[in-house]
Order: sequence, then structure tokens, then C-alpha cells
Amino acid sequence: MRTCSSISLSGGQGKTTTIFFTSLLLARLGLRVLTIDADPQANLTFYLNHEVDPNQPSLFEVLTGQVTTEDGIYPTTHENLFLIPADRGLFKVSDFLSSSGTGAFILKLRLKSVANIFDYVLIDVQPSRSQLCLTAVGTSDYVIIPVEANVKGTNSLIDTLSFLTEQANLMAFTGRVLGIVPFRDRWVGNTQTLEGRQNIEAMREFAQDIPILPSIRESEKFKSAIRQGKLLSDLGQSDLQYPFEQIIEALTHE
Repeated sequence: MRTCSSISLSGGQGKTTTIFFTSLLLARLGLRVLTIDADPQANLTFYLNHEVDPNQPSLFEVLTGQVTTEDGIYPTTHENLFLIPADRGLFKVSDFLSSSGTGAFILKLRLKSVANIFDYVLIDVQPSRSQLCLTAVGTSDYVIIPVEANVKGTNSLIDTLSFLTEQANLMAFTGRVLGIVPFRDRWVGNTQTLEGRQNIEAMREFAQDIPILPSIRESEKFKSAIRQGKLLSDLGQSDLQYPFEQIIEALTHE
């Protein structure tokens, strides 16, 4: 079982979009995929058309050990794709993680019991230096960093790389950054805008030896595919699906 987190320390950087389409593609390939919504805003849970009932466990109960990991996993409407959902209660988990003494490794410990069930675990991570982010990083074999192709995105990349370096120095992050994915890259027809090109070049400078993966272009087609629970190729948009195919190429050939 390989674990990969989508991490960026600013909101709106494309983390959930990246996890949604990458997980659907992996599942479509016949691989068993567990997605984890580690963000109290619960966007991934919403995208996967799951609603947590008041009496149902979510990631909060899994992390705090109130239920077994298996009891917090739900099937989705997609074959081979499963979810540990988030809800607003996840805001309360920081106190537990920080006081546990092993907060950075709790999610890793919880996932051990399902290691033989799934091929991949993909985690959508809260966009902040939170305890949730720490425990996601602690369990990750790989990290993907989506960042907007603008100044805000470049600043988010700098902050995220600094955070991951800090965690690696503390041995809390022992994985590898698989790549950086520019998000909302603007094109006019077949021509990339100057802003997008310049910001991606800036990312390349800060990334050093970390690969810059193909960018996710700005398009309403992504929202349409998410609403319908479909891949972009199902809507005749195979060109827009290419970045997620390249993420899978990098992930599966490690």
C-alpha cells in the first residue's frame, strides 16, 4: 500500500481537485483506492457524494480510536474507490493529536490494519500547519504539491516546501515530494498566458530538483466533471485529464 498526500499551505490551490481525479483514475485502472478527507471543510467528502450522518463515524473517530479504521471506511459510487470522510467535528481533533505524544504518526498507525486491503491511499490535507497536516505528512510515502499559477501559489509553494523540510529534519516526514502541479494555469486557445508562464518558471526556481508536473488548466470542465462524478475523458476532455495521468505515471512507477 502506497500513501500519497496532496498538500499546500494555502487554500484554493487545487488539492481536492487533484485527489478527486487521481483517485478516480486509479480506481478505473482496477486498483483499490482509499481516499481520506483530512480537511474539516469536507470538500472531498462532498465531491464523492457522501454525507456523514450524525451517528456515523468519520475521520475524527478513526484518529481518536473510538472506532476501528475499517468502521470508518465507506464505499463510494465508484467501483474500487473508498472514503474515510470528514465532517465539522474534525476541527476538534487537534487537541487530541497534540496531547497524544505521537500525533505525527497516529494516522500511519491507524492505517496499518488496512495495509493489505488497498493499493493506494490518497489524502486531501487541510491547508495549514495543523496537527491534521502533521499526521498526514507523517504517514505519506509521497507528497504532491498543487499550487496556483500565480503569485499566491508561488508563495504557498515556498511555505509548503519549508514546512516539509522542517518535518524531514525532525524525521516526521520520511517520504518524498513526487512533484509540483501548477493549478488554474490560464491559456487563451493554444497559448499559455504570460502570467502563467512566468509563475511556473518561478516555481521551477524554488523547486530545485523536484519535478514540475503538467499543469491543470483553468476550465469550467473540471467543475462539470466533479458535479457529475465523472472523469474528464468521459466528457470528451482527455487533454484536460493529462496532468492526472502523469501524476499516476509518477506514482505507479516509483
